[in-house]
Amino acid sequence: MAEQVAPTSQPTSGGRGSASAAVPQEDLAWRVWTIPNILSLLRLAGVPVFLYWTLETQQDGRAILLLMAAGASDYFDGLIARRFDSFSRLGKLLDPLADRLYIFATVLALVARDGLPLWWALALIGRDVALTASLPLLRRAGHGPLPVNYLGKAATFNLLYAFPMLLAALPENDGLLAEVFRPLGWAFATWGSLLYMWAGVLYLVQVRRLLRAGAT
Repeated sequence: MAEQVAPTSQPTSGGRGSASAAVPQEDLAWRVWTIPNILSLLRLAGVPVFLYWTLETQQDGRAILLLMAAGASDYFDGLIARRFDSFSRLGKLLDPLADRLYIFATVLALVARDGLPLWWALALIGRDVALTASLPLLRRAGHGPLPVNYLGKAATFNLLYAFPMLLAALPENDGLLAEVFRPLGWAFATWGSLLYMWAGVLYLVQVRRLLRAGAT
């Protein structure tokens, strides 16, 4: 599917990173204490707590509930931003940052406890490293971070559905719950990972097109 290149200030569908065209850019710059931004900040604050519960105390039940709450807040902050037109430039940074940190924290915990192969985790993290490396190139060309596309959000939702189930189905766990969640978790993880990688490829294609357009 071909991805159309649009200026970073144009609205896109499927994520809080897209600002409404009706909102002046100077207003976007000054918006900080919006409800979506507060939800994103709370999600960010939960990352070290999640790592402590999964790696130090192994309180997996609490960690799973926190991960589920993070996934729900990711949905609701985008819904609130669209419904009440409370987009902001800070939100365009916080929302994908929180998503990526939760993905990084969860794959770290799963690898440490033998719940995910190392190569799988490196593929997901490598994708984000490649996208992060494109930011200085965009900045030099006069562009900010590109809006999160719908495919990327769908991939993130799949991964955030998969991770709680994979945590519940760690090799050290047995019982009916682990037996039910293990195939479901791997199904969501496989589909989400493929979408996540493809969304990264489309992002880099869009970066390349923007850079080539700026060079002509």
